[in-house]
Amino acid sequence: MRASLASLLISSGLLVAMMTPGHAEIDVKVGVLNDMSGVYSDTGGKGSVIAAQMAVEDFARTSRDVHVEIVSADHQNKPDVGAGIARGWYDRDGVDAILDVPTSSVALAVNQVTREKNKIFINSGAGTADLTGKACSPNTIHWTYDTVALANGTGKAMLKRGGNTWYFLTADYAFGLALQNDTTAVIEKNGGKVLGASRVPFPSSDFSSFLLQAQASKAKVVGLANAGGDTINAVKQAHEFGLTESGQTLAALLIYVVDVHSLGLETAQGLTLTESFYWDLTPETRAFSERFMRRNDGKMPTMNQAGVYAGLLHYLKAIAATNSKDPQVTMAWMKSNPTDDPLFGKGYIRADGRKIHNMYLFEVKKPSESKGEWDVYKLLETIPGEQAFRPLSEGGCPLVGKS
Repeated sequence: MRASLASLLISSGLLVAMMTPGHAEIDVKVGVLNDMSGVYSDTGGKGSVIAAQMAVEDFARTSRDVHVEIVSADHQNKPDVGAGIARGWYDRDGVDAILDVPTSSVALAVNQVTREKNKIFINSGAGTADLTGKACSPNTIHWTYDTVALANGTGKAMLKRGGNTWYFLTADYAFGLALQNDTTAVIEKNGGKVLGASRVPFPSSDFSSFLLQAQASKAKVVGLANAGGDTINAVKQAHEFGLTESGQTLAALLIYVVDVHSLGLETAQGLTLTESFYWDLTPETRAFSERFMRRNDGKMPTMNQAGVYAGLLHYLKAIAATNSKDPQVTMAWMKSNPTDDPLFGKGYIRADGRKIHNMYLFEVKKPSESKGEWDVYKLLETIPGEQAFRPLSEGGCPLVGKS
């Protein structure tokens, strides 16, 4: 197994919990599990480890007595590798909670292992809404976004602009298929039509044959149901093929600020997208992001990395408030107490584990509109969480209705 395990013990000056008489010291170990070297390494990777470190440091300013150790590993976007690391962390290494885990197939595997071992899983990187649907678990929180929220954001926006016929280029694994299905449901519900789809091997560097099929379909919108390096390659090649010049519009259903930065505004301008976090939204997001980029080779944080920070912060608050790291106790506290952090603001966690907060519809700026290297989005719409995410009653989660 190629996964590299890096243990980052936070120094005694950064030990965390409530300064309340009678609180015992608690040792907590959390694992950041993601793609450290592949197509999703820029959206999570070492940046997610930095975000976790920052959460521990920030919590330590007001709290003490919880000793936090952070470990990290590369799951290589393989479910068997991810599940194996999770099992080893829980059984052998004393890990209490796992964070991040992009790649939906890996997240679903880690979700199952976490439930079997009765630990905590706070996912910020995967998209599949099954994590709070048929695969929901009393041990899992889905923090940052999901395929339903992306479909309700970008899908509806394209339909409002007249994009009523679609062709999908879909990453051929759990995330891509879920994103296509959830966006298709939005399209058809609102009177649109899907003309076809191509299942693209994951990961992929050559989209030429699939783009030709999309062009031949004459669909008004070509929906990219992929992410990370796949999205970057697809957008670049669509630009080279002159796809938008022929009257078709690209819809990047999941694209991140680092992807847009990599593409450049000349190529990415005009793309409509949905995110739950952007570095330039508020004074608080700007302050965090400026601190983060100094530690992350000058790169701004992605929403996945922001989700690691906020999710870990809420978990540490639960441990401090309950003076316990028992999974049932901490999960009950996290679900019964509102969330409030500088990156996502106020929110809450539902019975199915879905974290509810605003989503944002953005458009990528033209080069002439940008005032700086990372000034890439303009805000089109704020989507309240209750409208962005699937209603609790529609997910099919077996936990709903249980006490």
